[in-house]
Amino acid sequence: MELELRHLKTIRAIADAGSLTRAATELGLAQPALSAQLKRIERALGGALFERGRHGVRVTALGELVLERTRVVLPAVTELQQEAARFARAPRTAALLRLGGTHGPLLGALVDRLADAVPDARVSTCTSWSERELARLLAEGRLDFALAGTCGSAAPPGAAGLVWREVAVDPVFVMLAAGHPLAGRAELDLAELADAEWACVPGDGCFGDCFTAACARAGFTPRRMYETDTAALVHLVQVGRAVGTCRATFPTTPGVITRPLTGTPLTWRHLLGWHTVTQRDALATTVLAQARMAHAGVAARSDSYTAWLSARRDAAPPALP
Repeated sequence: MELELRHLKTIRAIADAGSLTRAATELGLAQPALSAQLKRIERALGGALFERGRHGVRVTALGELVLERTRVVLPAVTELQQEAARFARAPRTAALLRLGGTHGPLLGALVDRLADAVPDARVSTCTSWSERELARLLAEGRLDFALAGTCGSAAPPGAAGLVWREVAVDPVFVMLAAGHPLAGRAELDLAELADAEWACVPGDGCFGDCFTAACARAGFTPRRMYETDTAALVHLVQVGRAVGTCRATFPTTPGVITRPLTGTPLTWRHLLGWHTVTQRDALATTVLAQARMAHAGVAARSDSYTAWLSARRDAAPPALP
């Protein structure tokens, strides 16, 4: 019998489980079938890999040698399979450009700009509230580029081979109903909203914890936080049910205004990610440049953000890039 990859996985499973009974359950096999398979593997390798006892199995010296090799071989094969999948899914030409992004206007603005910058490309889009899911899709070769973000200086979603570059940093604003008592103010202190109920879009980063910490520094604990999609968030704000949190680039919406917070207690960092195996440097440079210009265009269409930036240009050095 020739040794196969599945045999190494079987040896690894028995060692991890510590008994043939538990290993058989995890592998979905009957114990007699697993015992017979182990005997065939041991004959092929020339000796016993495990000593059986009343309390399970104990690895022999030969077993330790084989297990040490599996710690190298199995991850290497897994990495080979993933890299091959990424390569197979990667576009061979510029005919297809697959973009991913979270909620907000930046993805649409990037698609618009790429239509002029890379006119031969056929662009497809995928949206997700999860930055980790976008990172996984990049790692698997199912996306070419992804627009994600992190709260403040938090690390971007991690996966081997991924590159993340900063597009821009925005302050986090609040959304109020146009008829809210504080709507006429140019800037709000977070403490003034201590009695509000809140709404935001979901995410798997640290924004929720950072928001709670900012409220604690302002001297209060949020009464309630609704996590919902953008349309429902806007509705809750419009009817006065909640105050929303948003990036400063949030587009103008009837019945809703956005306002900065004094001292900019929260920021959001926009990132563009890609995988080094599947993307050419020249294309990545082009897409990153277009993403930065797309952000500048989106920011220019927000009156409250434009006013905020202008006030800081007229004052001391700007707080954000």
